[in-house]
Amino acid sequence: MDVHHPNHMKECGKGSSRKIHHEKPEGVVVRRSPAGLGLFASREFRKGETVIEYVGHRVSTSAEVGGMNRYLFRVNSRWDIDGSPRWNTARYVNHSCRPNCEALNRRGRIFIVACRHIPAGEEFSYDYGPEYVDELIRPHGCRCVKCAEKKKGPIV
Repeated sequence: MDVHHPNHMKECGKGSSRKIHHEKPEGVVVRRSPAGLGLFASREFRKGETVIEYVGHRVSTSAEVGGMNRYLFRVNSRWDIDGSPRWNTARYVNHSCRPNCEALNRRGRIFIVACRHIPAGEEFSYDYGPEYVDELIRPHGCRCVKCAEKKKGPIV
């Protein structure tokens, strides 16, 4: 099974090699979320502002990275980012069917960018894409805010 995070992100350039930075970005905090652990804003973020970079080891798209790695992110037809190491703080950004961020490919690097104003305390989310959702999320039920609201139904 070939499961990757979104392949439909905006393409802003070709792949490039670079050093991996292990620094925790400012303005974000990992804490409990309905989906397990999530990444939350500890300050306001403006629409269009970069929240965090998705980092990890670059692996060939043809490489076997060990079973069901849920943290592979497609960079291009040749390379994925294996974002499974815990020092990749961006791995805690959860899926949402009504996201507040989007994943952008900027010269072979993946950035999570706010697609609207995000107040302090709100969880960051982006749409992982139809393949990931159909194969890994839908069978267990989506736990994003939009789907949780649907399950509750209208208050009577």
